[in-house]
Amino acid sequence: MDGQEQLSVLNNSCRQKFIDKLAANGQYPVKATGIDVFQMNICRKCNLFCKHCHVEAGPHRTEMMSKPLMEKCHDILRKNQISTIDITGGAPEINPHLEWFLDAASKLKRRLIVRSNLTLLVEDNYKHFIDVYVKNKVEIVTSLPHYKEDGTDNQRGKCSFATIIDVIKKLNAKGYGKENTGLVLNLVHNPTGFYLPGSQSALAHEYKSRLLEDHGVYFNDLFCITNMPVGRYLEHLQKNDNLSDYMTELINSFNSAAAENVMCKSTISVSYDGQLYDCDFNQMLGLPIEVNAHVNEFDLETISRRTIILANHCYGCTAGSGSSCQGTTEKQEKQ
Repeated sequence: MDGQEQLSVLNNSCRQKFIDKLAANGQYPVKATGIDVFQMNICRKCNLFCKHCHVEAGPHRTEMMSKPLMEKCHDILRKNQISTIDITGGAPEINPHLEWFLDAASKLKRRLIVRSNLTLLVEDNYKHFIDVYVKNKVEIVTSLPHYKEDGTDNQRGKCSFATIIDVIKKLNAKGYGKENTGLVLNLVHNPTGFYLPGSQSALAHEYKSRLLEDHGVYFNDLFCITNMPVGRYLEHLQKNDNLSDYMTELINSFNSAAAENVMCKSTISVSYDGQLYDCDFNQMLGLPIEVNAHVNEFDLETISRRTIILANHCYGCTAGSGSSCQGTTEKQEKQ
């Protein structure tokens, strides 16, 4: 049996175990409860090549959401009361239509998020986005795997930590990360090894004290996100012969309380080509929703009642304190 066949067998086995665990707790099938988050992956191109990237983004990618599709997304948001617009990539700033979209979307008065790696904002062609974000009161989310340089550079690339800190200082000078400014800067922690994140509240405290003491920078909140066995992180697990052990840890850490609040229940994920998915991970695996699976067929009522497509990576969202694009999902995080 070759590596792909072994992976297929493992995936099917894990998926069935996951369904069995949910069923034992009366949580299967998983049904959507509405759409609170409209997440748009507007490009796969990125200036970085991160080890943990489930999108497998990088400088070599060419996928880009067109302006007509972004206009369609804006039209959907204008017609439907979806509270959060969440823009991700790749590096979203590389999409030439992002600035137009932010100007238009900010007028809808919704929570407007851009997931930026920040390192792009030191380049001449993109540094103006700091002012674009201020003008539109965009909530910025950026990945900082560790508050130490080595931990972040090991995942995101050499000198990425120093560049991110430099840009955070520029954002702080504009009011980002400080209380009562309306300019929110949140960081994302994901483990640098083959293990689950620690306590989100404890890590948030540690990040804040260390980043302030060592670098004089501020941020609002920290989100802990579990590394999913998808994309480049899956390849990293396979290369190091850790896939089976990692999946075992995810399975043994299943938490029904975290499963109750998984993000797919209230999120729709839009790919660069307009296809609709339950989450960004399903998007990367090519697992679209079963009904009205394109923005051109968008129907809020139907999509809000859909059954969620499950796969082995779903264990990652339900392990420990849970994981989502907004951090842990268990309402009372375990200490």
